[in-house]
Amino acid sequence: MNRKRTALTVAAAGTATGVVGLVLLATPAGAGTAPPALPDVTAEALVQSVLTSQIPAMSGAVEFSSDLGIPIPGLPTTGASGEAAHVYTDGQGRARLSIDQGDGERTVVRDGSTTWIWSSANRSVTKLADAETDKKGADTLADPATAAREFVALMGKDSTVTVDGTARVADRPVYQLVLTPKPTERTLLREVRVAVDSETRLPLRLEVLANGQATPAVKIGFTEFSTGAQDPGLFQYTPPAGVKVVEEKPGDHQPTKAEQDDLFAQLDAKVVGEGWDTVLVGKIPAEALQSKAPSQRGGGDADATTFLKQIGKEVTGPFGTGYVITTKVGTALVTTDGRAAVGAVPQQVLVDALGQK
Repeated sequence: MNRKRTALTVAAAGTATGVVGLVLLATPAGAGTAPPALPDVTAEALVQSVLTSQIPAMSGAVEFSSDLGIPIPGLPTTGASGEAAHVYTDGQGRARLSIDQGDGERTVVRDGSTTWIWSSANRSVTKLADAETDKKGADTLADPATAAREFVALMGKDSTVTVDGTARVADRPVYQLVLTPKPTERTLLREVRVAVDSETRLPLRLEVLANGQATPAVKIGFTEFSTGAQDPGLFQYTPPAGVKVVEEKPGDHQPTKAEQDDLFAQLDAKVVGEGWDTVLVGKIPAEALQSKAPSQRGGGDADATTFLKQIGKEVTGPFGTGYVITTKVGTALVTTDGRAAVGAVPQQVLVDALGQK
């Protein structure tokens, strides 16, 4: 099984926000703002420029909002909005990310050889040595557009890709790249809109729109974005006095290949279909179904089946009996014998996928 493709599938189908990464962000152009006049560009040329763009020295502020309609009792269905993060890069692999966590701040600094992670909530510092052989993975912080490029590359052949005019995002002129599922695709998503900076060709805004919905189910974007040399001190970090530093090496606390293989063997995961109507199917281990978790409605701990009854709808079909959980951007089906299917698709597509398992 192609695990990279599976990971992308899960991101696209289960949590659309995971597709793009934290810094593929922007805010819509202000009401009444005239769209900027930019040279014409074909969709093919714009996609190619996105796939080959480089992260320059830059800084930006980020916002996120969502309205997924997740049916979890006691929790709001609309995600919180507001400034979520600040990001800085020097264009040479060094970066800084500060995330507002409500009760504190989490700061990640990559200085070129070491990554530092500071949590003000529990006053902890983690120090990670960046192995040269793992440089590509470590550069994810400094190259947040990678996830968007992979999404465009993965979904492009199953989409109608167009350029829908221009706009302003974080006071910068952008092209509006739109990926629409081809008529043969069976999906809950209507389109994905990516605002592409006209100068750097970096994705600056991502909106995921579901069928039958006037407003985006997910909107992530820059509120501020500027290029140019950054203060070198941003990419240096000294732990606060008196704080214990935990040092980890690449691979620490990571599952071994044998453990990973055992997990995938237990899940028996399989990708059915491709493109927008890709479905991930698998088998939930019995111990997971029997595990206890705090009940959403009080009254002590509840097992997984009780939790599914609370957040899902009981259904029957050729798969037997189970529970379906529906959001604006995806659907999950879990059978009482532990089979599961998830995708950005209607329920029937999941049923069909389980039949092919």
